[in-house]
Amino acid sequence: MESLKRSPSWSASTSLSADRPQAAKVLRNTYGLLSLTLLFAAGIAALAVANAWPAPGLILTLVGYFGLLYAVHKLQNSGWALPAVFALTGFMGYTLGPLLTRTLDLPGGAGTIAAALAATGATFVALSAYVLTTRRDFSFMGGFLFAGMLIALVLGIAAYAFSMPALALAVSGMVALLSVGLILFETSRIVNGGETNYVLATVGLFVSAFNLFTSLLSLFGIGSND
Repeated sequence: MESLKRSPSWSASTSLSADRPQAAKVLRNTYGLLSLTLLFAAGIAALAVANAWPAPGLILTLVGYFGLLYAVHKLQNSGWALPAVFALTGFMGYTLGPLLTRTLDLPGGAGTIAAALAATGATFVALSAYVLTTRRDFSFMGGFLFAGMLIALVLGIAAYAFSMPALALAVSGMVALLSVGLILFETSRIVNGGETNYVLATVGLFVSAFNLFTSLLSLFGIGSND
């Protein structure tokens, strides 16, 4: 009846309730794919360490990373999306191998890797649990985090090109903090329906966790210019 029109608040709550099953599905698919990509990347990194694969170098790393990242975004809705995701995460695992090898050559290198891995895992779980429990929206951080990562990239390249260990460590600290923000940002977008493509959600969380781990590895392994 005309006298029983829906109020705006009722409509908004109904829409939110309708979106939650979809968000839950995206979340399940994201964590499932994320688990597989983490295992795959870890396996590639272990092979790189066992076989002493050489580091790809800065240029190849940047071209490979951004090229495969572009491919994932281009193919996000096609059947080639999953192969592109595994190609990207596998390549990142390969780039991680030489870093792990150099860390293992340091005094207490194995302990440094274990500490960085434990800290990364604990941080990721804690941040994810916080967002899943509170459903807080961190989408407002997007612009700041994007700009911060661009600045960190430029500073990181400068530190590498001019052999500036102090700047490299500062960049590692910056990236670690930005990665924490990105995990909150990406998870909140999934939970609140802002991200509906689990392929992109997986890549976002994987890259954030990867950057957090490598940054902590550099910070915990102070003493190596690499």
